[in-house]
Amino acid sequence: MTLQRLWLVLVSLILSCGPSLAWGPEGHQVVGSIADQLLNDHARQQVSSILGTTLQVASTWPDCARSVVRHPDGSFEYVVDQRFEAPCTSFDHARLVDYVTRNWSNCTYEDKPTNCHKAFHFADVAIQHDDYERSFVGTNDHDVVSAINAAVAVLQDNPAPAPFSIKDKQEALFMLAHFLGDLHQPLHVGAIYLDAAGQPVNPDEGTFDKNSETAGGNFISEGHGNLHSDWDAIPKRFGPPANATLVAEAKAVPQSSGTLDGWAATWAGDTVVASHEAFKGLSFTGTGRHKWSVEFDDRNAYTKAENQLKEQQLAKGGARLAALLNAVWP
Repeated sequence: MTLQRLWLVLVSLILSCGPSLAWGPEGHQVVGSIADQLLNDHARQQVSSILGTTLQVASTWPDCARSVVRHPDGSFEYVVDQRFEAPCTSFDHARLVDYVTRNWSNCTYEDKPTNCHKAFHFADVAIQHDDYERSFVGTNDHDVVSAINAAVAVLQDNPAPAPFSIKDKQEALFMLAHFLGDLHQPLHVGAIYLDAAGQPVNPDEGTFDKNSETAGGNFISEGHGNLHSDWDAIPKRFGPPANATLVAEAKAVPQSSGTLDGWAATWAGDTVVASHEAFKGLSFTGTGRHKWSVEFDDRNAYTKAENQLKEQQLAKGGARLAALLNAVWP
């Protein structure tokens, strides 16, 4: 085996063991499918012209960018992994490589100036809060709220604010189609912070201990996976494409008030409140640094409530993606 091939294999293994993605491709496609059906005529024409495809198809693009790796010599390459490739086959790999290259070292992610584009997918607001504020631990100028606002700026013919590098409106739409889904996955905005014994702590009180981070539940083991991956999966009955029940629920989501640039933060606060439900009926045991196990008071009851909340959040995500684009292109 050549050294290059060995390196690619190792990268593939690292990718497969890394943090789970928000929703899965199916969840993101459901959000995009709902939005496709709720766009006004002008927005639908703009989306089709700019993307050349639907929001349902475009919705997985930023996760496909995770397959771009940086080699030791500094070069970037898209590495195909057939386990994850299905929703990525229609995308231009060169564009994905370009996106990652431009958004690799323009912020600090996991205490390193690398993989910055992965930080665009989430915020980690403690469940002790009922809203999203930029003063909270787990928020920053390159979190999912900031990423959504940056993409909207580009669609409105303004430059993307630092630290984002957004090439054009097509890239901005790829980002929005995905990040509106991320914004509504409860464990991608609301977070539980735990001490070494597994007791909840508030990172915004006293001195913040980075060892209390659970990374959206990625550090909390559950069965053969982790709590985050449990929330990524959606019941097959939801789609894609989105089923009629979800589309009807999305049509009933109330319109947002205030200015467009404040919507993402407001919606993030709504997801923080929703995340409170995701941590009800759970207890945790610490087994080492960044290692916790979860126990359920009643697993069947939890799963039922979990699927109901997923349904609500998917409907909101699709409705709000459409609302945002309809506001940009009334």
